[in-house]
Amino acid sequence: MSSSPLALFLKSRTPQIALILMTMIWGGTFVIVHYALNYSSPMFFVGCRFAAATIAVGLLSYKYLKGINLKELIAGALIGGMIAAGYGSQTVGMQTISSSESAFLTALYVPLVPILIWVIFRKRPHIMTWLGVLLAFIGLIFLTGNGFHHIDLNTGQIVTLVGSFAIAMEIILIGHFAGKVNIQRVTVIQLAFASLISFASMPFVGELHIPPFSWQLVMLAVGLGLTSALLQLTMNWAQRSVDPSQAAVIYAGEPVWAALFGRIAGERLPLLALFGGLLVVLGGDHQ
Repeated sequence: MSSSPLALFLKSRTPQIALILMTMIWGGTFVIVHYALNYSSPMFFVGCRFAAATIAVGLLSYKYLKGINLKELIAGALIGGMIAAGYGSQTVGMQTISSSESAFLTALYVPLVPILIWVIFRKRPHIMTWLGVLLAFIGLIFLTGNGFHHIDLNTGQIVTLVGSFAIAMEIILIGHFAGKVNIQRVTVIQLAFASLISFASMPFVGELHIPPFSWQLVMLAVGLGLTSALLQLTMNWAQRSVDPSQAAVIYAGEPVWAALFGRIAGERLPLLALFGGLLVVLGGDHQ
């Protein structure tokens, strides 16, 4: 018996649907990370988070790990470095800005993806991409709480913007290596490198001491670690058939979910900042 048109459509769009669901989960993690900073310093928490993710994916993929080759090590190291830089900058920034604001600023990676693809691979962006970049830039100005007369980013906002570049590069690298390497092996490698780089960077961001032990920290790190494992596996699998620019557009919904969860948690962004965040998201959709 033939499948219904709806079933066929859903089957053909499984990777995109998986990324949409992942984006919803991703949006919810911002509030949790913001809360976790009550118990940990930023880079130590990121290191613990991805250590837990490495163990989880490693246990699921241990039978594939024997065949690791140099290309997979390079791919995992590059992607892992971008993960550490992106999530680390994001977490450091959340010491001084709200989780909702962090999510909207991080969303600037969406218009950055096609721009960086142009710079790296000489693939010229569509005119609508430039419109998206313009909208995102205007949104950034409103999101900072300043007008055009005085563009002044605070430290948390600047660090978070640096993280958005790293996340854009992560998406591009995943798309570049997808289909050329073993997903399970590369996911384990990239998570391990993300953890190690995060721990190694602690002294460079002023984290000279390990936070005191607490069960809250353990539960938050393990919970977000398992979430990160799921997210990275989904991204690596889905981007084998979803173009990086299209994936970035799907990810543009993440700050909307983050803002929703942040509002439930009691965060209240000014109306002008919310309008700026909306422009950033619309900037990502105009590609």
